[in-house]
Amino acid sequence: MDRQQAHERMDAAIRLTAPGTALREAIDMILAAHLGALICIGDTDRVLASGNDGFPLDIAFTANRLFELSKMDGAVVIDEDVTVIRRANFHLNPDPSLPTSETGMRHRTAARVSMATDAIVIAVSERRQVVGIHVGGHSFQLRAAADLASRVSQRVAALQSSRDSLDVLLTRLTVLEFDDVVTLREITRVFGAFQLLSDAADEIRELLPQLGIDGRLVRAQLEQLTSGMGEQYTLAVRDYARDPSPEEAARVRRDFAVLDPAEMASPPRVARILGYDGLNDEDVLTARGHRAISRAASLTREAAERVSAAYGSLPGLMHAAADDPGRLGELGVGNPAVFVSSLYRMWGRKG
Repeated sequence: MDRQQAHERMDAAIRLTAPGTALREAIDMILAAHLGALICIGDTDRVLASGNDGFPLDIAFTANRLFELSKMDGAVVIDEDVTVIRRANFHLNPDPSLPTSETGMRHRTAARVSMATDAIVIAVSERRQVVGIHVGGHSFQLRAAADLASRVSQRVAALQSSRDSLDVLLTRLTVLEFDDVVTLREITRVFGAFQLLSDAADEIRELLPQLGIDGRLVRAQLEQLTSGMGEQYTLAVRDYARDPSPEEAARVRRDFAVLDPAEMASPPRVARILGYDGLNDEDVLTARGHRAISRAASLTREAAERVSAAYGSLPGLMHAAADDPGRLGELGVGNPAVFVSSLYRMWGRKG
């Protein structure tokens, strides 16, 4: 199993145990009763071949039935669709030579069964009250609902703070771009804020599968706080990278994403990723205008690309557009007067 397959299968397993599912309801009951459990889901033929004994059942799955059956020793074997309980009190006997770093008999057994089969194996520790999900030898510790809610709440607050800070920086950047006085230090701060927002959003997205039905509000908040920011980030990179192509902008963003906070705050480091050497913090970089033009009225995305390419820079556009509105029409601007007026409003001046 490659890394991508392992990630997809673990993600599916986490969704199976998310709040609102019958399986999670059973797990919560097991924890509340201070019981332990081993639960095998899917690949039942190989799971049954890896052990012996137990009681054949073939009964419909319910949370209450799984809870009651977990009071017995041994594993509960469930079909892939989590609709039928195949066997209970089943003694698993995986190959003891399979390597695992897990501690505790249940978790070691779960890890080894997951290596030997394609089953999702869930181990609930009676003493430690820990729930481990094991897939293909990989493990994930299921968080308690209260702990998960607190963690998500903190991440959403961080996301809101990041968006507020970014909005302030972008408002300032827009004015500086029109005045053609943007320094390397200034755009370093802006790209750092974009990356901080992106990282905070990614952390929340990683937590969403664990939230199940409790994640609907968080998902709505995430969409609201990140709306349009991915595109604005890319356009800002295209404004300042030596190569303004979308492909190069994607490369720059990938390089930014792996920087630590100190590197992301370093103007020389940011300049090198943008394609420049030897720039000082206060050196001025002229914006091509991709981001500002995209926000102007009376403009399609295709027309915005043509306008950016035709004028080369935002200051160049502002110097020429008012004197030659006909060219804007030729480039696909539906209403040149409205377009130019909206640019001046962004600048904070009257055209």
